[in-house]
Amino acid sequence: MFARIVEFIPKLEQKEEFVKVVRNDVLPMLKKQTGFLEILPLFPETKTEKMITITLWAEKRDAERYEREMYPKVEGILKPYLTTPVTFKHYNVETSVCQHFVEALTA
Repeated sequence: MFARIVEFIPKLEQKEEFVKVVRNDVLPMLKKQTGFLEILPLFPETKTEKMITITLWAEKRDAERYEREMYPKVEGILKPYLTTPVTFKHYNVETSVCQHFVEALTA
């Protein structure tokens, strides 16, 4: 499993609209991507903290394909709700220490 972690500072006054756009516009696009497993959006409690969004992918190449082919469109959709540029990092997920999570994702 592979994780793509995205960080940015959102416009907290537009949180509800942001969540609606992610749910209605971005999530359907993600679900169509080969290897996509889950999205975990983590909202900050203060305006100066970064929001972290974790997307989980079956394999690294799936996340890389999404990043090349679809992410520029997603970034354009979300840009009006952000106060900072998006940064992202990639991680391998060590599934041997979170077996219950893996089972839940594949159920």
